[in-house]
Amino acid sequence: MLPTLDEEEAISEVYSRIPFEELNRLGFDSRVVVVDGGSSDDTTKIAEELGCEVLTQWGEGKGAGIRQAFKAFLKNEDDFLVMLDSDGTYHPEEIPKLISAIPESGIAIGDRLHGNLQQDAMTSTNWIGNQLLTWLAVALHGKQINDLCSGFWAFSRGAIQRLKLNSMRFEIEAEMYTSCAYQNIPLRHVPISYSKRLGEAKLGSIKDGTSIARKLIIRRIFPTPHEEQG
Repeated sequence: MLPTLDEEEAISEVYSRIPFEELNRLGFDSRVVVVDGGSSDDTTKIAEELGCEVLTQWGEGKGAGIRQAFKAFLKNEDDFLVMLDSDGTYHPEEIPKLISAIPESGIAIGDRLHGNLQQDAMTSTNWIGNQLLTWLAVALHGKQINDLCSGFWAFSRGAIQRLKLNSMRFEIEAEMYTSCAYQNIPLRHVPISYSKRLGEAKLGSIKDGTSIARKLIIRRIFPTPHEEQG
């Protein structure tokens, strides 16, 4: 599953690097679903030409798109879902590594902070922010996570069925983590590679970091959403 918003510069490369043949040898029948947040460029056109299934999300923000994709996933009979950002920062070649690491009824998370973090892939401000938010998450919720803001996750069907989410924007990964903490969903951390993105960055360091911290605090007070939005 590839969340997109104006990623025409990267989506073809990301798709071309997905190891379909290796996944097939491992016994997986793979398909690619793009969930688009309202791209104004040629992202969805390129995705359709590549043969991807395109979902146009019903709300603004990454969280809204991911939750919509989860609901669509559960309507099918698929066993696993891999989510990675479509900006070229993550390495699709590592998808089999994450899938093979998924614990029973759990989730494997790509760990950039203890993996191959390439030069200029992350600013010093973002690196510090990621470290602080990851520390805050563990301090508040008690469940180990190595890289809270990673955009590379591999889910079992059972884990997605148990997640309780209502995030609309970039705080979605933080809420997935807190849901794992309170629903006792097993997590495994897998060191991964991380490269400089292609195209314009969407994540604002201060504003989005504050939103993520706020979500962590809210979920400490109210462990699960009272009501899902959308």
